[in-house]
Amino acid sequence: MLTDATRLRDFPSLNGISYLNTAAESIPPLAVHEALEAYWQDKQRGMRGREGHFAAVEACREISARMLGLTPGEVSFCSCSSEAYNLLASALNLGTGDEVVVTDLDFPAGATPWLRSATPPLTRLWKSTGGALEVAGLLPLLNERTKLVQVSLISFYNGHRIDWRPLRDAVSRLAPNALVSVDITQAFGRVELNCPDADILISSTHKWTLGIHGGCVIGIPARNAERLTTHAGGWYHLSNAFDGDRFERAVTKTGALSFSVGMPSFAALYALNAALRYVGGVGVPVISAHADPLVRELHDGIAALGIQPMCPLHHDRPTGIVAFMDKRSAEIHAALEKAEVHVMHHAGRIRIAVHGYNTREDIRRALDGIGSLS
Repeated sequence: MLTDATRLRDFPSLNGISYLNTAAESIPPLAVHEALEAYWQDKQRGMRGREGHFAAVEACREISARMLGLTPGEVSFCSCSSEAYNLLASALNLGTGDEVVVTDLDFPAGATPWLRSATPPLTRLWKSTGGALEVAGLLPLLNERTKLVQVSLISFYNGHRIDWRPLRDAVSRLAPNALVSVDITQAFGRVELNCPDADILISSTHKWTLGIHGGCVIGIPARNAERLTTHAGGWYHLSNAFDGDRFERAVTKTGALSFSVGMPSFAALYALNAALRYVGGVGVPVISAHADPLVRELHDGIAALGIQPMCPLHHDRPTGIVAFMDKRSAEIHAALEKAEVHVMHHAGRIRIAVHGYNTREDIRRALDGIGSLS
């Protein structure tokens, strides 16, 4: 992943291109392809293949827990972050009189379930200033009615990383009844997580973790298991799913395990197990040590071209994303595509993402493409 030799060996599809769009879609290593082949072989065995299927789920649970700093019993899976957040809304069962804080840098999956409730809580918006979420803007939004503060550790929108300790301390002091939910989709597998006392962690599986679609990781520390148990129907998350009283009562497993309401998405978990073991084998600190200087070079190079990145670069809070708005965004994107530099372009915004498989040559090609329009 970090050298020319391993990059070409493990990511042959990167040959000849500069792929800088991992914040949207990753390029999985060949180990993930092999895992999907193993899934296919097990699936070909019919019912007998389930032994391999469920073994893969438990192996994925173990490596996910290890990388999150949790125990396997505190980690579970569902199909996507949108499902996870709707299940979180089910667990909290909020209503009028309750309050939720969301941010304007959050992905819609985490910010909108509270607006769709049959009895919606009051949703308060923590607004960014200068592309960053300052804790001073959060303080007036917190009170004893606040039941949830939803944030992204790293914003999908502009790459801003939450300053965790001031946030956690403010919520503990001013909103003693609130839980803090953290979307780590744009962090997991790319940077070291620094939110050990988060109340629930949620991550998609097809971005920096190098997995595929159809999975989501949920981490809930045991201290919150009772409070964060869903009220959803299903079967896989029930302890009495096939007992004689199953039509009289539904007994739900608690905490993270209650978020796996139906048959696991086995293919996604075969893939995630292989992907996380690959990422863990390289080491997230090693990935960050390689990629963070590239992010700084990219950020400073864009600024030198007279373009203002959308959020400040904090050396103590690294991320993999640099984004900017420009009226020439369509032309910039076309120039980058012509040079086989793959980035994200949407509504005037260019977002560039740097992972462990990227190189200084990728950054140079991106800056040359942007600069070609100056």
